[in-house]
Amino acid sequence: MKRMALLAWICCWVPIQFTPISLAEGGKSAGSGIALKQEADKVEILADGQPFTTYYFEGYNKPIFFPLRAASGTVVTRGYPMIPDVAGETKDHPHQKGLWFTHGDVNGIDFWSESEKTGKIVHRKFAMVKSGSKSAVLASENEWITPVGEVVLKEIRGVTIYNQPGVRVMDFDLKLIAASGQVKFGDTKEGSFGMRLAQPFSEKTGGHIENSRGGIGEAACWGKSASWVDYTAKIGSETVGVAVFDHPTSFRHPTHWHVRGYCLFAVNPFGLHDFYNDKSKDGSHTLQKGEFVSFRYRVYIHPGTAQEAGIVEQYKAFAGQLKAK
Repeated sequence: MKRMALLAWICCWVPIQFTPISLAEGGKSAGSGIALKQEADKVEILADGQPFTTYYFEGYNKPIFFPLRAASGTVVTRGYPMIPDVAGETKDHPHQKGLWFTHGDVNGIDFWSESEKTGKIVHRKFAMVKSGSKSAVLASENEWITPVGEVVLKEIRGVTIYNQPGVRVMDFDLKLIAASGQVKFGDTKEGSFGMRLAQPFSEKTGGHIENSRGGIGEAACWGKSASWVDYTAKIGSETVGVAVFDHPTSFRHPTHWHVRGYCLFAVNPFGLHDFYNDKSKDGSHTLQKGEFVSFRYRVYIHPGTAQEAGIVEQYKAFAGQLKAK
């Protein structure tokens, strides 16, 4: 039955088509495309023959993409703890590895942190690992498992990586299904779709955070509702940015954001009482067995500032590309 459900989802799932808004490099050739090279525990992802990221689906508490690179090759995610001694990096929060999707309270179990008492997200199978000249697709099934071995959630994950000159673009289509009974996503700031950016993105070293509602900096973006958030930083002589877009069809759009000046960058639609410092608010959400909730996000890695990259226009194009299901 699981296999049939996964195949049914793949058949009806249509990746959001990426149409770039005019970029300075928009006329360049797409080159050799996006190549996926599957190994025993990971999938190497190349863009025009150059390393972009690696999807580690075995060996960690959850599947992760690490590292993420800009089109220039510049790494935009923190090395630690995968690379333990990068000069200038902090060594806090070792569970914040690359890019991930999880949550800090699922039926009272913490899937966000990592210890003997926390849950794990286990890769079960790939439904599609497909390279392409314009885009590539990774479609997979995971299980969210408690420390005592109970499967509480089945996750169906579709990731589309686009081949576009000058930028790196990934779309995430994430579906969580209550597998064995009622599932409650608790109200906590520790969630959910996140990444840990490289140290230059820190506000202390000149990093810049802004959101779709004009908020600037952690104080005006953390815990706030917005359609997108963008971080930019100067790395060497290069200005590079990382944006995350929340699609209008995604759960609780426009979502809230767990974005920190120390480089944690996360979408969290559940953490309301923390974000508003108001215990009367309840951001929790409950599924009955067989019910599901869906999330749709785009990661957009670009040269220059948010303004120079046309993030407002890019988001509008993204938001209009797929009608609600």
